[in-house]
Amino acid sequence: MEEIAQIGRAAGAVGSIPTIEQKSLDGWGTVIGELGTLLPRGFFDASPDVVAPRLLGKLLVHRTGAGLLAGRIVETEAYLGPHNDPPDPAAHAHRGPTLRNSVLFGPAGHAYVYAIYGRYFCMNVSCEMEGRAGGVLLRALEPVAGADRMARNRGLTRGAAASQLTSGPGRLCQALDITRQGNNGMDLVDEASPLQLRDDGYQVAEVLVTARIGIREAVDWPMRFVLPGNGCVSGRKSLAGKCVKVG
Repeated sequence: MEEIAQIGRAAGAVGSIPTIEQKSLDGWGTVIGELGTLLPRGFFDASPDVVAPRLLGKLLVHRTGAGLLAGRIVETEAYLGPHNDPPDPAAHAHRGPTLRNSVLFGPAGHAYVYAIYGRYFCMNVSCEMEGRAGGVLLRALEPVAGADRMARNRGLTRGAAASQLTSGPGRLCQALDITRQGNNGMDLVDEASPLQLRDDGYQVAEVLVTARIGIREAVDWPMRFVLPGNGCVSGRKSLAGKCVKVG
């Protein structure tokens, strides 16, 4: 892997994450301007272990029929493509392209959404050049817009704790109404796409690096990346790792 010192572009204080004012969320409107700018395609044209920590602090935004939902990425995991040596046995792409994982082998910056346990969904972001599969799993968000709608999507009462809404890959997809049927393959860096990844300038100074969790293969690979001290991070009992300065 590349040196972890290269994982970020910006430095700044890591503290409480600012939230966007909860006003009209019925469309892009003026709110989308507060959600920063689209990430460029080139952001994802790199190995997943490089992209994953850089995604911390960025925004996942979903325009739905019920309003605009957005969360700040606070936890990611990298999964390498089969061209790596050694291949990543925990990655969906490690045996090559299939109908299910074809998005990972396509252009970078697209949503790969898959079902787990027959009823929940998880979302990856495709990385690297077309044909060289790689993905970053979004493990946790901190809600910044549409929290009440997220609670309803999760079957929770209004005002539920943020940690109950988007802490975990299945929870965040349920909260933001992301499904394989509705969102798999969406271009996350297209202005016309209802599902986008955006940068509002939030500064990340330090990243916690740990082993990945919830898998059975390559369990010791240090490719889980976390915003230290954030209350929305999943798997809080598995945070043994190393904090690394960004910049």
